[in-house]
Amino acid sequence: MDYTLGVDIGTTSVKIVLFDTDGKVHGYSNNGYTLYQDIPDMAEEDPDEIFSAMTDGISAVLRKANLGDDELKGVSFSCAMHSLILLDADHKPLTRAITWGDNRAVKYADELKHSDKGMEIYQHTGTPIHPMTPLSKIIWLRNDKPELFKKAHCFVGIKEYIIYKLFGVLKEDYSIANATGLFNIYNMDWDEEALSVAGITADQLPELVDTTYQLKGIREEYAKVLGISTDVPFIIGASDGPLANLGVNAIKPGVVAVTIGTSGAVRVITDKPRTDPKARVFCYYLAKDMWVVGGPVNNGGVVFRWVRDQLCAPEKVTAEQMQIDPYDLLTDIAAKIPAGSDGLLFFPFLGGERAPIWDANARGSFFGLTRTHTRAHMIRAALEGIVYNLYTVMLALEEVVGKPTSIQASGGFARSELWRQMLADIFEQDVAIPESFESTALGAATLGMYSLGLIDNLSDVARFVGTTNVHHPEPENFNAYRELVPIYIRLSRSLQPEYKNIADYQRRHVNPDENSSESKA
Repeated sequence: MDYTLGVDIGTTSVKIVLFDTDGKVHGYSNNGYTLYQDIPDMAEEDPDEIFSAMTDGISAVLRKANLGDDELKGVSFSCAMHSLILLDADHKPLTRAITWGDNRAVKYADELKHSDKGMEIYQHTGTPIHPMTPLSKIIWLRNDKPELFKKAHCFVGIKEYIIYKLFGVLKEDYSIANATGLFNIYNMDWDEEALSVAGITADQLPELVDTTYQLKGIREEYAKVLGISTDVPFIIGASDGPLANLGVNAIKPGVVAVTIGTSGAVRVITDKPRTDPKARVFCYYLAKDMWVVGGPVNNGGVVFRWVRDQLCAPEKVTAEQMQIDPYDLLTDIAAKIPAGSDGLLFFPFLGGERAPIWDANARGSFFGLTRTHTRAHMIRAALEGIVYNLYTVMLALEEVVGKPTSIQASGGFARSELWRQMLADIFEQDVAIPESFESTALGAATLGMYSLGLIDNLSDVARFVGTTNVHHPEPENFNAYRELVPIYIRLSRSLQPEYKNIADYQRRHVNPDENSSESKA
């Protein structure tokens, strides 16, 4: 039997899944690491903690699988986008990994976003101007931490750092590079205008390679740690969003992948780069003739966690006493409320927002509260607000690539029947739930199998993915949502001019001492 490891380096953990060439799972590991949020807007991770979590996970999976000689054909990577690590001349980290969730570059991102140059860079790179991007982070560091910036010899992400440790070379795949805001999607090279704005040169960035690129000759010390031969090839792989589409078999034109985990996204694959005149969606590379167009949202399951912890403490205690998942209890409560929450709307912008408004200053709110609304209404409204926001991303996406033909939904939310039905009702579209274990890791493994010649085409992923549920829109529900969605959209637009004002107030008055603190970056 031939096996491939899919390694998914995520925002909160690294997942290792061992697949055979029929897509069946033969081993699994999920190791977490700390997200450092010492001051407002900060979101960093220790790159060596991530590296250790990865090596521990790979060695544990392979040890348990006890594969025969030459049965492990390769290791293939997926990785979260937009991380940034500054390396010195010896390639040692000067910073922790500054993640996509770090908003400290907001001032410089806003200035660039609202300039003609910002729109030009978006059209060249396919990456909306936002504090998440390495482009914005580098501008922030150059202006606010000039001494640190001057020490930097190289600017890399977490995957590039891991590859350097394993192989001693600095390589970056097109897909991860595409999400930096520094990569030109038309000439497939670092973008000269973006580099000029950032104040760096191409020599300070890794060498670019395709997503099927193979690395061989892993350092012997790490081969021993992992329990593999130095001859095992590593496939550099791609970024997690595009690979999630591959892992749920949403790779044909018109097939949309909707994912809600901690955050969320709506994505569709096209055969060439496409950008949006209004800069609402991204365009990221997956493989030859496969580009992923879509929009990510900050506020997915993290909003439900806030509801659980801040609004529903009694229900949380009750669930613990009953020995059931608090989320299951809350969805049962929400299911008793009619679609539309009797006119209560929730804007789920608890952590700023990316698509479609790309505003790190965005803040959450309830609208339409009356004395007749209960906590149960607030629970349902919060869940609906998450899906309303995803639907607005879908509307933007339709303007760029056309209407979807079908929707594949995945992520932690897909375990909830209520959320699945909400998605079908608000989108007014059939929603299928793919039967794929850890879809992003499966996407990485599938890309690896293709690179290694173990499968003939990426469309072979269809053999690995089944369907567990299909939900159809319910007319009574989508009629309610048809009335409410336009109100949600109009309100969102009218609130946006005040987001910066309230965010500035919060920065001045909420924990002002913390705002003046210094972090490692």
